[in-house]
Amino acid sequence: MQNESWSPDAIDTKVPSVARMYDFFLGGDDNYQSDRDACEQLLKQVPSTKVLAVNNRRFLQRVVRTLAEDYGIRQFVDHGSGLPTQNNVHQVAQAVDPESRVVYVDNDPIVLAHGRALLEENDRTAVIQADMRDTDGILGHAETTRLIDFGKPVAALFVSVMHCIPDEDDPAGLVRRVAERLVPGSFLVVCQLVSDRPEIRRFVTDFMAEATGGHWGRVREEHEVTEYFSGLQILEPGLVEVSTWRPDTELARVQQTDEWIEWGGVGRLV
Repeated sequence: MQNESWSPDAIDTKVPSVARMYDFFLGGDDNYQSDRDACEQLLKQVPSTKVLAVNNRRFLQRVVRTLAEDYGIRQFVDHGSGLPTQNNVHQVAQAVDPESRVVYVDNDPIVLAHGRALLEENDRTAVIQADMRDTDGILGHAETTRLIDFGKPVAALFVSVMHCIPDEDDPAGLVRRVAERLVPGSFLVVCQLVSDRPEIRRFVTDFMAEATGGHWGRVREEHEVTEYFSGLQILEPGLVEVSTWRPDTELARVQQTDEWIEWGGVGRLV
């Protein structure tokens, strides 16, 4: 459990944050009572959430390893990265090639504090605090330009974060803006929470918007996520529930209920 006495002015410990709630579901320690309470309330309505979070994290790790091993990607920009946990993007990528470079982006100040402490001895990895909708600010940031050569292929990651973007901020447009800045051979990895049940979409959207003080977008439907991949060459097995994207084991935890799922995949710029 996060030390409750550690409370920088920039962090409101009474308001749950998506990053800290995700940390709690993954079994992490960097969360507060408000985050844990919100998670417990969420689990009452959508009990699959914890397993979903674990499977999503494993999807991220498989994708990074696949892009590094099979496609030679050595540069990653992780939008909405969340709190550091085990087998982070830089650890997976640098296990393939120690020269791999990673930029983590998140707007939660606790992510910045913990991330920088973790990475202060890794000069090929950086954490920047930014709103992931600020494409120019992120890609033009001094740490990004220090590490990332946009004349070479890059993997831009939007893993389990697009549901945090409201419709009025045009989530599909955000993905397109990033894609326009990347060279052919680059990849976009995108997934988000979806449900085919209107009552679940309404409940979670309303609950999370209220709990996080408006830092939420919408649980969507699969056809809406498909729009994120417009113009991209989608890698096999296509857009799927993420635990089924190139699984490396048959022992992965399976959701016992399917009231909502994490859905998406990997697209390549050609």
